[in-house]
Amino acid sequence: MKDNHVLSTGYNGAPRGVSHCEEKGCLRVLMNVPSGTRHELCRGVHAEQNAVTQAAYFGVSVKGAKIYTTTFPCSLCAKILINSGITEIVYDEGYMDDLSKDILSEADLKIRHVDEKSE
Repeated sequence: MKDNHVLSTGYNGAPRGVSHCEEKGCLRVLMNVPSGTRHELCRGVHAEQNAVTQAAYFGVSVKGAKIYTTTFPCSLCAKILINSGITEIVYDEGYMDDLSKDILSEADLKIRHVDEKSE
């Protein structure tokens, strides 16, 4: 969101034209991978990643924008959000990813839980 306008939306799911794990089976479940780890073992693309790539696909800059997410971004999403120029992350639920918290604490982004008042 920028200047009170939605720039892009994203969803959690498999890339365009690729079978979802519900159809192929979830490798993370089969390997008993704990939540918040080994993100590379997922067929899905996170909503934050999809929102940034959809904006890029349609030539929309997200530089200086705010992103609203259901959960605190994972480390992969955090790096993408930082490099895309997003300036604020507003999230609803926490997520166990200490690397993400560490990376985002070093970046110049405002991070706010949805219950906190906007400044």
